[in-house]
Amino acid sequence: MSFLFPDPPQAPNPVETARASTSTNVATGIANAYLGNVNQVTPTGRLDYNVTGNNAWNDPVTGQTYNIPTFTATQTLSPSQQAMQGQTEAAQYNMAGMANTLSGNISRQLSQPVNLSGAPTGGNAQNLANIPNPMTSFSSGGQVQGQLGDAGDITRDYGPADNYSADRARVEDSLMQRMNPQLERERRGVEQRLADQGIRYGSQAYTSAMDDYSRQANDARFAAVAQGGQEQQRMNQMAAQRAAFQNEAQQQGFNQELGAGTFANSAQGQQFQQNAALGSFYNSGQAQQMAQAQSAFNAAQAQRNAYMNEQYANRNQSVNEITALMSGSQVTNPNFVNTPSSQIPTTDMAGLINNNFNQQMGIYGQQNQNYQSLMGGLLGLGAGVLKASDRDVKKDIERIGTVFSATPREEAEELPIYSYAYKDDPASIKHIGPMAQDVERQDKKAVRTIKGVKHIDTKRVMGNILRAG
Repeated sequence: MSFLFPDPPQAPNPVETARASTSTNVATGIANAYLGNVNQVTPTGRLDYNVTGNNAWNDPVTGQTYNIPTFTATQTLSPSQQAMQGQTEAAQYNMAGMANTLSGNISRQLSQPVNLSGAPTGGNAQNLANIPNPMTSFSSGGQVQGQLGDAGDITRDYGPADNYSADRARVEDSLMQRMNPQLERERRGVEQRLADQGIRYGSQAYTSAMDDYSRQANDARFAAVAQGGQEQQRMNQMAAQRAAFQNEAQQQGFNQELGAGTFANSAQGQQFQQNAALGSFYNSGQAQQMAQAQSAFNAAQAQRNAYMNEQYANRNQSVNEITALMSGSQVTNPNFVNTPSSQIPTTDMAGLINNNFNQQMGIYGQQNQNYQSLMGGLLGLGAGVLKASDRDVKKDIERIGTVFSATPREEAEELPIYSYAYKDDPASIKHIGPMAQDVERQDKKAVRTIKGVKHIDTKRVMGNILRAG
């Protein structure tokens, strides 16, 4: 079976693409150079661009050689400006000679120093030094009281160093001495009672009874210890009260000393402020005297500087005249404007070539998709032996392609392929395949008529007409 299906497009050659792109860019650049080099004509002259040569440039990628034109810009003055140029050069030549002569005349003047014997006297800085020194110190009003009378040492601890531990021990010992004989008698009584009851030493009952007695004895001893602690606490409180009384008396004495010192310092501060006011008044008068002396000094200096500036200006006048003669005047150059230039955009040849290839690939992909659909419809013929393919039982018929079939006579003929639906199909499902009338023209044995409807012998169609060619 042979199908009319194109080969995939050939990918562009990168070297040829680069050559086309470079050639286009070079041509565009040369065209833009011709467009941009606009000859200009003004009242004062003209500017001409001319091609004066070519440079051969070899593209290292493609090996192509390009001739790049070389432009030369020539500026020409108008006849009147050219005449002025000649006159200006002649005038400059004459003024240079005059300056040379004048320089010889003033050489004697410059060889002598400036005479300042008649200059007025400048300001005398000694008068500024005779101003009395400002008043920077004055009576302080007396020594500030920085110490107060000692009201006595603060009581920082109280009681003995052992914090009445000896008294506590004495109380505990006294209670224990009275308690221990009694506890011992009670212990012997408990042991005797247990023995009378037949409870042996080391038994569980014996151990439990003796534990009860030991707890009672310990409670009695702890009570004695607590009594000693209460006695110690009482004595500490008494000592703390005595120390607090002593510190309050000491604070009262300190406050009295502080009040006396504050009063003395306030009086001393008032005297200091009076002395400072007198010093400020003295310094203000001194500053006024200094400003008067400074004004007189500045006036004398200004008068002397004005005289010296006149002397130096007179000395430099000849030098300035020579400089002016040598500078001369300039001819006005033509004022060329920025002419609007037209730029030809560079053609993206590589992009055009690649886009064309992508479009061809898209068309090829669409043709490939159509080919796959067509193949699916044709291969569906092999599902059964006889298939109703009469044009009269079909509807919505649309030709979608052609296949080149091989007939029994081995002659290549075109077999049209259609898209259609069956008239008796309520869902109008689309099918793809040939018409029985077209197959019958190529192979009558491939078509059978059943109850007035033409059927295609699919096996014969696939085996004879659509066999691989």
